[in-house]
Amino acid sequence: MPSVRRARNDPGQYDDLAGEWWRPGSPLSMLYWLARARARLIPPAERPGAVLVDLGCGGGLLAPHVADKGYRHIGVDLIVSGLEQSREHGIAPVRADVRRLPFADGIADVVSAGELLEHVPDWLGVVAEACRILRPGGWLVLDTLADTLLARVVAVRLAEAVMPAVRGIHDPALFVDPRRLREACARHGVNLDVRGVRPTLPALVRWLVTRRNAVPIVPTFSTAILYQGRGRKGSQ
Repeated sequence: MPSVRRARNDPGQYDDLAGEWWRPGSPLSMLYWLARARARLIPPAERPGAVLVDLGCGGGLLAPHVADKGYRHIGVDLIVSGLEQSREHGIAPVRADVRRLPFADGIADVVSAGELLEHVPDWLGVVAEACRILRPGGWLVLDTLADTLLARVVAVRLAEAVMPAVRGIHDPALFVDPRRLREACARHGVNLDVRGVRPTLPALVRWLVTRRNAVPIVPTFSTAILYQGRGRKGSQ
């Protein structure tokens, strides 16, 4: 770990944690669990040559969970150390800013944005770009943190106390209100359904003690901390 403390939400933290993407018991394990849950929202490809664009792909954690669904998997990120690992897991890596994607309109059958929006100051711009590259009938799937006091306490104060290695990885000022997210998606032709999700608590406690085994992510009644979104782009 670096001796110099970085600012909150500094992308360089992912270079510092580059060796943790796939390590069992890693402080980034939650991202793996969420990727597995997000993959369940992605249907099998409906046509030959279907494209899945994975925004903020990191080290490629979504890849094993969609490998049998029939997509050409393209990963977009700014962090080279993550893109190099995503390539090793079968993803075609593209280094780009998610606010200005280097793709034509309507090229994607699925756009995934996992644990991304809460790291981008202009999340509205990211939503616009994600919807722009999505073809009519294509799916947008995502998960992010809610703009609430409870999310700040659980995802920042509590999480950083339990796992100091991820201290500063979130800036709570960037957390995303689900109502505003749904409204933004609707303006770009995507009717987004949202639902709260959480790790199963007994499995999470066991993981915190042993750092072994994946923790299931399950639906919950509240979107006050962590939530998923899934929506289909309408015909144009």
